[in-house]
Amino acid sequence: MTYSSIPLPFLLAVAAVAAIYLSVVLPAVWSRKPARRAAALKVLTQLLEAVRHRRAR
Repeated sequence: MTYSSIPLPFLLAVAAVAAIYLSVVLPAVWSRKPARRAAALKVLTQLLEAVRHRRAR
């Protein structure tokens, strides 16, 4: 399998999930600063609510 055979929308979805994981989930779990953990957790909660709301339609 070559990279050219992987569909672009799939690659973009994987990149988006990886970006969210690295920028929101990891800080929410491993940050030593309570303010950063709280902010990351708030963003993560909002993202999950948006996904749940979209699935409910």
